[in-house]
Amino acid sequence: MPSSSDEPTARQSWIAERRDAAVATFTAKIPGIYKASIELEPAVTAWAAGRSDCPSLFLTGPIGVGKTHSAWQATRQWVHTQFGADYRGTPVVEIYRSTALFDALRPDAHDNSGRALVKHLQRVDLLFIDDLAAARPSAWTQERLFEIFDERYINRRPVIITCDVLPSALNEVVGERVRSRLAEMCRGGVVLLQGADRRRGAAA
Repeated sequence: MPSSSDEPTARQSWIAERRDAAVATFTAKIPGIYKASIELEPAVTAWAAGRSDCPSLFLTGPIGVGKTHSAWQATRQWVHTQFGADYRGTPVVEIYRSTALFDALRPDAHDNSGRALVKHLQRVDLLFIDDLAAARPSAWTQERLFEIFDERYINRRPVIITCDVLPSALNEVVGERVRSRLAEMCRGGVVLLQGADRRRGAAA
């Protein structure tokens, strides 16, 4: 029989209930192909568990090595980790594929939704952008990206990025100012994934 000191307090039980609900809600959003648990690189696991010196994570490597799958699973673990002793509420996570994000930030976005999206993405607890180099934004979109990343950089809000190239090679995609901030935000958090193309037999 566990002693009374081994039993969770009312607050611990309350936090555990909210953690499980938050993780379940996030898991439901994961695309089916990425739901299966996979073995993560040690550096990715450390980030998700809050044991990394770098608050942000940049997953890079050739096409098909599992960057997106790793990012979804790492984000799921990150959500779980947020419910610790210093729990401050359920974290807000936003996930965008770069092509969809850049479209949403265009100046002709409906009802000025692009401006509202910028403000929202500046404040969310974690911003996950998938396949960052897949799109080529306009000068307008690069300015909106700067607003997003500059605010997150100033306030040390984390990002998780998947990309086929290193942060230092992103000038043409995001512009010099965003590239510079992203490189510093992810310093010590760049993880190179290697291996065979998983799409030949599994998710990538």
